[in-house]
Amino acid sequence: MQFLAQGPSNAPRTLILAHGAGAPMDSDVMNDLAGRLATAGLRVLRFEFPYMAERRASGKKKPPDREPKLLDAWRTAVAAARVDLPVGGRLALGGKSMGGRMASLIADEAGADALVCFGYPFHPPGKPDRLRTAHLETIRTPTLICQGERDPFGRRAEVEAYALSGAVELFWAPDGDHDLKPRKASGLTHADALDRVSAAAARWLENRLG
Repeated sequence: MQFLAQGPSNAPRTLILAHGAGAPMDSDVMNDLAGRLATAGLRVLRFEFPYMAERRASGKKKPPDREPKLLDAWRTAVAAARVDLPVGGRLALGGKSMGGRMASLIADEAGADALVCFGYPFHPPGKPDRLRTAHLETIRTPTLICQGERDPFGRRAEVEAYALSGAVELFWAPDGDHDLKPRKASGLTHADALDRVSAAAARWLENRLG
């Protein structure tokens, strides 16, 4: 497993951050999030799912792998990250959209210390009845979901009505879309939103993991 690593190598808190379905680990949003989190003192490790690594090598667009293969990639990433954790180091899982969703499916199994999801795909756009929340109703891993208020994969009014586990906390990016980006009319910039979200995630991880 090859990681794109940022942040102090001896950081007490490590976050593995996985990409979404359509963009690689070094997309603009992933770079922006990882850079801000690393600056806050986290060790941030990014990896690519097999289909995305093949796309990078061949230049040919491939659809996401099936869920079992995505989850196996996550298990491999967790095992690899634990090899280099400092003594007493804590490990959090997370990701953007699909990457975060896959992380949430194995967080309890993997014994993760925490979970952070950015733009969680609660349901496909326009299909609010096709919820992807069953496991979030019972998840035990301390979880923070950073969501744009107008994310078509789960708007604030929808998400706040879900029966989520008590381990799940929500942080809302004002007027944010699926990439947490607000509209110009809001008076906020994308950089403003990413600053807020990254600071909130780093602060939350410090509070939960010590």
